[in-house]
Amino acid sequence: MNNVACFILGGGKGTRLMPLTSERSKPAVPIGGKYRLIDIPISNCINSQIRKVYLLTQFNSVSLHRHIRQSYNFDAFNGGFVEILAAQQTLAEGTDWYQGTADAVRKQLRYLQQPGIDYVLILSGDQLYRMDFKAMLKTHQDNGADATIAALAIEKEKASAFGIMRLNETGQVKGFLEKPQTDKELNSVKVDANWLKLNGVTDPKREYLASMGIYLFNRDALVDALVKTNYEDFGKEIFPALIRSRMVQTHLFDDYWEDIGTIKAFYDCNLALAAKNPPFALHDAKAPIYTRARFLPPNRIGNAQVTESLISDGSVIGDNVVIDNCLVGLRATIGDNVTLRKTVFMGADYYPTDPRSQSGDVRDACVGIGAGSHIEGAIVDKNCHIGSNVVIKHPPNCPQDGRCGDVIVRDGIIVVPRGAVIPDGFKMDHVEPCEFKS
Repeated sequence: MNNVACFILGGGKGTRLMPLTSERSKPAVPIGGKYRLIDIPISNCINSQIRKVYLLTQFNSVSLHRHIRQSYNFDAFNGGFVEILAAQQTLAEGTDWYQGTADAVRKQLRYLQQPGIDYVLILSGDQLYRMDFKAMLKTHQDNGADATIAALAIEKEKASAFGIMRLNETGQVKGFLEKPQTDKELNSVKVDANWLKLNGVTDPKREYLASMGIYLFNRDALVDALVKTNYEDFGKEIFPALIRSRMVQTHLFDDYWEDIGTIKAFYDCNLALAAKNPPFALHDAKAPIYTRARFLPPNRIGNAQVTESLISDGSVIGDNVVIDNCLVGLRATIGDNVTLRKTVFMGADYYPTDPRSQSGDVRDACVGIGAGSHIEGAIVDKNCHIGSNVVIKHPPNCPQDGRCGDVIVRDGIIVVPRGAVIPDGFKMDHVEPCEFKS
């Protein structure tokens, strides 16, 4: 795999994940208690023995850059790297920021044109899955493909949200339709049932192949497509053109995959990780998920009842606490008599004893959840101060999108934004409807 270079796209604004992305980029959003979304594609690369990894960034990227710098340092004998390519204005490449997925790679063309690179893998920085890219490369080589698209078999109800491929009997992509809406469009991209069975898909309802946004190119074919066109997007422009002129193959992936593109998807995915039998196992020793090495103390737990939950390093949990189907992040401080249900509590970047918690600035109030509070069905972002006897849960007739003081409801999920200070006795008894741009 030394002749494979990977480009991870991490430059989008992430508006559908607001307010989690108000101060950080999408790939920097915490997931699974102690990881960040960017750890998933990088870990898949490391586990697949890909050592040349470029991360393309643009918006709110400071914390993402810090995380990469602190997490991924390969030794001199290995020769690998994870290198950040931030959007920049140059005389050679113009004064525009990245205009799309293909344009982002085009603006970093000189890196994929370096000697020793035969194949280029394109990944997204906001997906949760575990994939061996060596298998995808084998599919690509065995079929003599110029480009290969990783594909997931899905049901008709989900097809309208994806780019859907039409195949011939060998699995070659013959058509690509972005987000088909009508029955006529859907029927035109339905995959032959016998082909699906031969490739291990036994559920008859999964009769459409969705692009996962994971692409493998022959380096020269990709360079040619980027140099000879001004196309800005892989799914909408590059692949429809390549299908007409090049050999484009599909690589079927039949395992857990989730696009963390919305608040609801983020919430559901995190709680699924905390379930007794999670669809995605963080503890798979054969293909671990890597992240920054931290030197945190063990968890300290008083008299607490914890069921179907993940609790991350360095947490301090008081007495008479109930934690039910929750994901608790690093350095979480939870007072006595607190109840957490179906909640993603991201924890904190520092402890209440840190000078940042003692500065006197209300924005630096002691982080954690105060005694007697009840939180249910919520995402509590990092470094929040939740006072004592606070009640945060859906009130009657709660709208899908709205606000109650500093607390936000989006996609039907309650979100306490990063660094919010919720005063003692606060009760979420009503939510005023409002719209969020996406």
